Amino acid sequence: MLRSVELKTFVPARDFELSKDFYQTMGFKLGWADEQLAYFSHGEHCAFLLQNFYVKEQAENFVMHLLVEEVDAWWEHIQAARLDERFDTRVIAPQDQPWGIREFMVFDPSGVLWRIGQNT
Repeated sequence: MLRSVELKTFVPARDFELSKDFYQTMGFKLGWADEQLAYFSHGEHCAFLLQNFYVKEQAENFVMHLLVEEVDAWWEHIQAARLDERFDTRVIAPQDQPWGIREFMVFDPSGVLWRIGQNT
């Protein structure tokens, strides 16, 4: 039987150091890093690799979806961290979506869109 362990994506970064700071402020744990890659995780099953690589068109069409247990708690954390002010990014307040998720949006410093939500 084929079994999967983890799926990770490679997230682009225009300014690698700024993006590493952004993701740590957002609540992700930096596991390791070198000049080209940084491994970030949150909890047991959420991880991604931040790459020191940037193509504007790719970054601005890149979307990550993080399913969480308490979206309002995440929203409060994002607001308290002032990500939009500190990193000159955009955040969009939580909204109930017709597909059964309450979510908010965060754009990272490279233009990557994060949709953070909880099942309703």
